[in-house]
Amino acid sequence: MRIPFIDFIKDNLVLFDGAIGTELYNKGIFINSCYDELNLTRPKLIQELHKAYVEAGADVIETNTFGANRPKLQKFGLEDKVYDINFKGATIAREVAGEDIYVAGSIGPLKERLEPWGPLSEEEARSIFHEQASALIDGGVDLIILETFSDLHLIQQAIKAVKDHFDIPVIAQMTIGNDGNSLFGTKPGFFASRIQEWGADIVGINCSVGPKPMLDALEQMADVVGIPISIMPNAGTPVDVDGRNIYLASADYFAEYTRRFIQAGASVIGGCCGTNPSFIKEMRKSIQSIQPRQRIIKELKVVEEEMRTPAIPTCQKSSFAEKICNKEFVTSVEIVPPRGANADLPVEQAIEMKIAGVNAINIPDGPRALSRMGASYLSLMIQQQADLEVILHYACRDRNLLGMVGDLLGAYAAGIKNILLVTGDPPKMGTYPDATAVFDVDSIGLTNVVNYLNSGVDLGGNTISHPTGFFIGVGVNPGAIDLDYEIRRFEWKVKAGAEYAITQPVFDNELFFQFKKRIEHLNIPIIAGVWPLVSVRNAEFMNNEVPGASVPDRIMKRMYTTKSKEEAREIGLEIARETIRELKSEIAGVQVSMPFGNIKYPLEVLKEVL
Repeated sequence: MRIPFIDFIKDNLVLFDGAIGTELYNKGIFINSCYDELNLTRPKLIQELHKAYVEAGADVIETNTFGANRPKLQKFGLEDKVYDINFKGATIAREVAGEDIYVAGSIGPLKERLEPWGPLSEEEARSIFHEQASALIDGGVDLIILETFSDLHLIQQAIKAVKDHFDIPVIAQMTIGNDGNSLFGTKPGFFASRIQEWGADIVGINCSVGPKPMLDALEQMADVVGIPISIMPNAGTPVDVDGRNIYLASADYFAEYTRRFIQAGASVIGGCCGTNPSFIKEMRKSIQSIQPRQRIIKELKVVEEEMRTPAIPTCQKSSFAEKICNKEFVTSVEIVPPRGANADLPVEQAIEMKIAGVNAINIPDGPRALSRMGASYLSLMIQQQADLEVILHYACRDRNLLGMVGDLLGAYAAGIKNILLVTGDPPKMGTYPDATAVFDVDSIGLTNVVNYLNSGVDLGGNTISHPTGFFIGVGVNPGAIDLDYEIRRFEWKVKAGAEYAITQPVFDNELFFQFKKRIEHLNIPIIAGVWPLVSVRNAEFMNNEVPGASVPDRIMKRMYTTKSKEEAREIGLEIARETIRELKSEIAGVQVSMPFGNIKYPLEVLKEVL
């Protein structure tokens, strides 16, 4: 008869099982399959795997439910089977475990990022985790194991989702890189102390790396927490052999590190990707005569996220920011990066813009998902060769979160101070529709990221010695079809740290005034986007093909009544000038686009305000 797991761990070293996912892959299950669904479709296969680990000497076996949360199952059209898959996973393991072995309900992270980096709220995350935990507990698990989390904020919600509703032990495990820190750069001592503070019964690390980096991280964790520690490494780093990832660490190697883990203070040991029953068998042998050392706990002071403050005041961030703070009407012109590697023309155009008195150049980032020169590189060339400030548009589409942080730190170090953060157009719109979009975060999440960097804090909560000082801009669409949703997202952007906004091209002034009235409470400078219509065909294109742009019927009628290309162009330019005149008292400035790369159009539009 099993005693409660929390009592068992007080007097025993605990051995978990090894990998489930890589073992199923080795048995011929395709990598693009839903492994969690195998609980329903191939329960005997899962049962056999559990039995192999029990026979190898595991004290605890984990359920095959690592990815069985609603968002991940939705990818396979299985979101209505969350309860069935988790409940069945628990009952399969419970049947194999019998009365002597413990069952841990496995819960992994979510595919969406949590606020402030992504659109998922804390409440939504807790609801998703609670749904999964509830089914696992109904199925008879003895404890819950949260594993392979990289976001400390997300694992906090997972702990709360379980601990606020169920009286069951929780193991909370982060994953680390070869440097020993979480994938967001959080140090082991920091995340371990926070996890203990949030109520987990056991804190640990698993996956991503082999035994050596985990031993180094364990030693840091053991100094700062007073609860048991769990360690579950991969079988080393996988190596590609004929198209398959092969883990080269041996069972003997793991057996040696099992002794070291225990001597360093671990109470719970197991295996992750690449480990199999032979690893668990050798680890069981190592445990037999070893006792954990006594640990002296050091106090670790935690810096709360709420303490962050931007290093540079808004009005001092750039010349462009200073002008807006001084209530000067600012002007900017959009220059689209070239298709090739020659930037002579855009640099020449920027020089001409400076001579004319334009305050800044806007550089879009892969507009409409077309293949062009990188916006950041063109921005640097314009700033250096034209001596004119740029507003770098930065899209979330093409980079993961860590890559974006690297780009942003480099851009600021190189002298780019103004930035416009946008989610970005999907590849399906562009010249490479089969290209893979990343969208690791959206523009709201990225605004939070830049606000953190401006405050001298990285994604892992660590202080950085040289904070950025970006003047943070975001996009907004006054003519959005669902304006309530657009305004709600805009409020989130401002809350995340946005300091100004640039609108989509404004063609309907009445819509803009209605929008402006609804955002008065946000008290943020608005720069209106202006697109000079230079032909009837151009007007039709803007109305039908450009996301977020809508040309009202009265404007289209004015364009349709023109009798020549020249007349259409003059009417289009006059409409743009009318827009600026009517909006000027309500906006901080304008961003004028350059149709077909012709510099005459924006200069004609701006001649009244330059």
